[in-house]
Amino acid sequence: MNIEEFTQSISKEEKPPEVSCCLQALWWAKKGDWSRSHDIAQEIRESEGSWVHAYLHREEGDLGNAAYWYSRAGRPVKRSEDLAEEWHEIVGELLKSQP
Repeated sequence: MNIEEFTQSISKEEKPPEVSCCLQALWWAKKGDWSRSHDIAQEIRESEGSWVHAYLHREEGDLGNAAYWYSRAGRPVKRSEDLAEEWHEIVGELLKSQP
């Protein structure tokens, strides 16, 4: 699956089959279900999950909490970068690591 296919799947009722938990969280975030997305991200222990978690808190407007999760992810804190750009960046990287 590429980023265009993943993005197009947002308009569908069901998430794409066999995508990682990180991608599921980002899929739900883009569909507008922040709570569901956050619930998924909270359960991910890998650094990619921390990056998604940071993005979600930035989207929420909680920059302090986002900074904590960027640190856990080993990523630089983003404050003013466009959220849509970051979403695409994360999705692109995660899709590269999908089997």
